[in-house]
Amino acid sequence: MTEERIQRINELARKAKTVGLTPEETAERDVLRKAYVAAIKRSLTDHLDHTYIVDEKGNKRKLKP
Repeated sequence: MTEERIQRINELARKAKTVGLTPEETAERDVLRKAYVAAIKRSLTDHLDHTYIVDEKGNKRKLKP
């Protein structure tokens, strides 16, 4: 997710709160939101894929889905 896309999401959110959005802007906002959520999910999944649990004996084991 690029900084430009995040700025556009924020811009549309501010406009929605003040003057409202056109149907085209609402559709654009929905597409951008879905892309943002997908990027966050990918980031979290990648982070969890590289996470290990260490027990009291010092044994490491990978998190299971």
